[in-house]
Amino acid sequence: MTPTSPRPTAKKTSGNPATQAQIAQTVKQQREQKRQEKLAEYQRQLAKRRRGKLVWWTVGTLVVIGVISAIIASIVFAPAAAPTLSPGNGDGSGIEGIETFEHTSNHVEGAVDYDQTPPAGGDHNAVWLNCGIYDQPVPNENAVHSLEHGAVWVAYDAAAVSDADLDTVRAQLPSSYVILSPYEGLDSPIVMSAWNAQLKLDSADDPRVSEFLTTYWRNQNAPEPNASCSGALDAPGKQ
Repeated sequence: MTPTSPRPTAKKTSGNPATQAQIAQTVKQQREQKRQEKLAEYQRQLAKRRRGKLVWWTVGTLVVIGVISAIIASIVFAPAAAPTLSPGNGDGSGIEGIETFEHTSNHVEGAVDYDQTPPAGGDHNAVWLNCGIYDQPVPNENAVHSLEHGAVWVAYDAAAVSDADLDTVRAQLPSSYVILSPYEGLDSPIVMSAWNAQLKLDSADDPRVSEFLTTYWRNQNAPEPNASCSGALDAPGKQ
């Protein structure tokens, strides 16, 4: 007899239709659960990316706002630019209260006895005073040399002129060829001097401040117009 091959064992399944339906439903539920889990994870990742973008957008917006605010603040609170003037012709005859003089312009050593307080010209030291803002009195003999070069000297009584008054004066001054300094013994709160000219003022907002500057700044009738007002002596108190 020819041996017969063993028959393959059939997969056992429940013959109960209800059980088969229950098994199929369980598999379907598992697949749906996995699908829902994947969908939930995708939504979480999507929400995370959106939050990240929102954070970076917010940070970027704040940075831009900060930069713009800084630029605006720098413009709003920046000091005003110094006035721009043309060299004056030295004819201040139309300025009310102006005094004019005639002075020699020799270079001398030692102290000089000047006719005006502060001086408005005369013999002076061979070294000029560097123009600028000083919070201490400056030497007459060097300041007069600067007047010879066309500078304007604005002297003030520190006891009679407030910080606000000084700010008002400074706002009207050009950036060069000007000396601003306190001075002892003045008979007016503010005295403006150029070579051979002087004006005494009671108020910092007097319109004649501007008139004097327009007329005498870089005075072309000074003995040495256009000569330097820097590169020489810095007196104590220069700012």
